[in-house]
Amino acid sequence: MPQVELSREAPDFTLKDFTGAEFKLSDHRGKKNVLLVLNRGFV
Repeated sequence: MPQVELSREAPDFTLKDFTGAEFKLSDHRGKKNVLLVLNRGFV
């Protein structure tokens, strides 16, 4: 995985959301801010 740095563009990636649809970060480039919440599971 590429290194992440402050004040730099985030590297592109693709994940599946909670409905199983693919979310690709580059699809949102140039739009408002994107907030990602990565859940590690429930205890």
